[in-house]
Amino acid sequence: MKSAWNDAVAKEFITDPLAMRVYTSRLLGQEEDLVLHGGGNTSVKITEKNLFGDDEEILYVKGSGWDLATIESQGFAPVKMDALLRLATLPVLTDGDMVKNQRMAMTNPAAPNPSVEAILHAIIPFTYVDHTHADAVVTLSNTPDGERLIREVYGDKVMIIPYVMPGFILARKIYEMTRDIDWNQLEGMILLHHGVFTFADDARVSYEKMIELVSRAEDYFSSIGISAGVEANPDPVDPRFLARIRKKVSETAGVAMLSNLDDSPLSAGFSKLEKIDQIINRGPLTPDHIIRTKRTPAVIHDDVDKDIDHYVDDYAQYFNRYASGETMLDPAPRWAVLPGMGTLSFGPSANHLKIIRDITTHTKKAIYQAEQLGGWTALPEKDLFEMEYWELEQAKLKKAGTAKKFQGKIAMVTGAASGIGKACVEVLIASGASVAALDIDSAIDGQFKSPSVLGIKCDITDAQAVSDAIEKTVRHFGGLDMIVSNAGIFPPSARIENMDEATWDRSIDINLSSHRRLLSMAIPYLKLGIEPSVVFIGSKNVPAPGPGASAYSVAKAGLAQLVRVAALELGDSGIRVNAVHPNAVYDTAIWTDEVLATRAKHYGLSVEEYKTNNILKKEVTSMDVAGLVMTMLGDTFSKITGAQVPIDGGNERVI
Repeated sequence: MKSAWNDAVAKEFITDPLAMRVYTSRLLGQEEDLVLHGGGNTSVKITEKNLFGDDEEILYVKGSGWDLATIESQGFAPVKMDALLRLATLPVLTDGDMVKNQRMAMTNPAAPNPSVEAILHAIIPFTYVDHTHADAVVTLSNTPDGERLIREVYGDKVMIIPYVMPGFILARKIYEMTRDIDWNQLEGMILLHHGVFTFADDARVSYEKMIELVSRAEDYFSSIGISAGVEANPDPVDPRFLARIRKKVSETAGVAMLSNLDDSPLSAGFSKLEKIDQIINRGPLTPDHIIRTKRTPAVIHDDVDKDIDHYVDDYAQYFNRYASGETMLDPAPRWAVLPGMGTLSFGPSANHLKIIRDITTHTKKAIYQAEQLGGWTALPEKDLFEMEYWELEQAKLKKAGTAKKFQGKIAMVTGAASGIGKACVEVLIASGASVAALDIDSAIDGQFKSPSVLGIKCDITDAQAVSDAIEKTVRHFGGLDMIVSNAGIFPPSARIENMDEATWDRSIDINLSSHRRLLSMAIPYLKLGIEPSVVFIGSKNVPAPGPGASAYSVAKAGLAQLVRVAALELGDSGIRVNAVHPNAVYDTAIWTDEVLATRAKHYGLSVEEYKTNNILKKEVTSMDVAGLVMTMLGDTFSKITGAQVPIDGGNERVI
């Protein structure tokens, strides 16, 4: 591990200790081998004048909910040092009272709650204090002879702290252990199964002590030939198998969950470890991860129901062994090992999936290395249970808020780069869904700047491309629940006697056959979906065609009939199939200025008159259609299938 300190950048903060604290905190946060997703904490002690002009020593410590990689100055909670030091002298203090008293000692009530390690930061008599959950150091301690190995690597220059619960118990333990020590003789502290503390009166020194201590552990691994372990990518996993797993996990959790497959060389190597079933039953990399990953992953072979039910039974037994009044969390796994194939992450959103995938990537590497050092040895079950059901950890879960309408659901939208398709993607994201956005335009890959969107270039007339897009979606998000079949074209106007075969065939292929093809390939996954629903984008031309639009109108009429037949065939599987028939939606790709002007002229209207040529005299937009589509995909239409719903501002010919 190398220092990322930059003199040119750091000189900007040389006179501002808090700004310097932000800078070095971010240096730590950008190293995933040090901290992940809110892990670790840092602080700086600053003397400030209070309202009365008196000097007060204030501890600025990372606030709850902030991430070191992106923290700002307002992410640090200012707490009076004298109050924190007095709290450290108490023989007993409940977590609730600790949080309350720390907050009472803050000088800015608008700041976030101080870290649960605030008292510990106050005890350490240096201006800057850094704390990380460094993978290499924790891996060393998570072995049968961990304490000896740490002593071998670091000698007497670090204080080794036996594992105790974070918060006041840990602060009190270190307070007692350090009453009579010379802090200047220490390079840092290592908390077994937890992490590393470094400290100094200079920000750079404290930061680079952290880098140096972690590098020593990494160098030790290299010196004795410890590898991270990788294997060639395994054979592709059957996507229907993945969809079955995701369905079962969602049922177990009681809410829709996403699933992401990791079959990278690291995951493949990890999944092929001998006795993997036993190894993964020993606990997480650090107890801080348990709120995200639970104590262990599931191991899933061929029988999905049996293996996940077994995991649920084990979790219930684990809970009952240690519970004393707590309410059991949902027993669904948050990750799983597919022996010989890789691993899966589970979560209600794309952000959750990323967090779990990141954490488990580091966990897999650490376990693989620890197995070469005598065996993976995490904390005992009881300690892990106390962390998982710790009231301060549970408080984090309660801050999650109410789930969005489609949270955990997976949708596919075709023709997603513009118009109605683009609007549907945007509304689905806003409603909590994860979306595979398909379009023939290659720009779709990066069009939507959201982890909840998987952009896929796809020609919907190409059967192989459609099949590949569905499989890619399932591997990335876990399954398929909703389809908005929207892609289409508006061919040039031509009377039947003048219709050329190419125009006719292209319209039928894109506006009808491609929709049937997509539905046919998606049905096996929809049958494994959660409240599965399909909405086809039809047209006013179905009930009210116009002259010169036979190629378009006939294809859309066929699509309407496809909806009816699909509703009849798929109802037994709980799959709803409905259609929406827009009219005069002009912010779409098929309505070019040229087409719009031609159609307006055909009816003897100006373009503006043509846009509002309906009973309500209101223009219908792509977002209007997307809103109706969301309603049809959701609970309001839970008992409706085979419906054909117009959205046209009221059309006399249709009515």
